[in-house]
Amino acid sequence: MMPGLRRCIEQLYLEVIPVDGIEDDLLELPDGAYIGITCSPRKGLDATLDLVERLCGHDFHIVPHIAARQVRDTLQLRDIVQRLTDQGVESVFVPGGDVSAPVGEFASALAMLRALADIGHTFKPIGVAAHPEGHPTIDNQALLDALREKQAFATYFVTQMCFDADVLVRWVRMIRHAGVVLPAWIGLPGVLNRARLLRTSLRIGVGDSVRFARRQMKLAGQLVKSPHYRPDDLVFALAPHLGDETLKIDGFYLFSFNQVRATIAWRDEMLAGY
Repeated sequence: MMPGLRRCIEQLYLEVIPVDGIEDDLLELPDGAYIGITCSPRKGLDATLDLVERLCGHDFHIVPHIAARQVRDTLQLRDIVQRLTDQGVESVFVPGGDVSAPVGEFASALAMLRALADIGHTFKPIGVAAHPEGHPTIDNQALLDALREKQAFATYFVTQMCFDADVLVRWVRMIRHAGVVLPAWIGLPGVLNRARLLRTSLRIGVGDSVRFARRQMKLAGQLVKSPHYRPDDLVFALAPHLGDETLKIDGFYLFSFNQVRATIAWRDEMLAGY
């Protein structure tokens, strides 16, 4: 296995959805794993923060997602920062948030990043989202401009899930030429079972399930072909580019859709077999 690929697979950064019982699966992760905890539009920020508190006694790097459009105002943001700081959380991820309209004063991730800087915090690293295949409601130039501006506040970005290595590499090269220097974490689907994916989407809630399905049309197409999905082909297609210093790819960010044990087994198999 290429050294860059081994490094990316060993250094596990896994995204999970905060639902009841997920912590039992997360305790199977190796010490030092990075766990991104999403922010559900239906369950709200409290579900994310509650799971953070349940996991903070373990040897993980906990990265709560604080969705800007779900934060009411600066006062609530201060409370969130204090709550996370009291738990010893050192890192956050700041997406815009998957709700149709903001609940308060933060319409974008950039707006909340600025507010975070103004009130003061000790979080580092700070992650933000990036969109190699665009966004349904924001044009590509606006996305690029926002990503450049976020560099003043963030320390890395995670790409939205993409199944095409060529698209990913071309996009990363493009933003490098455009002045984006933040390290990249490439967002990949984990090991997925169609039936379990459906159960997870239903547990998120009816409204969230609709958004979930709309966002993951390509993933749905992959699962029509087979009831199971493994990211092997995508990982190996990216492997030759991981050592390219101009791309600054730090690792893989795995969208697990809560299929944690299957993803851990895949990682162990990859490390043992190549």
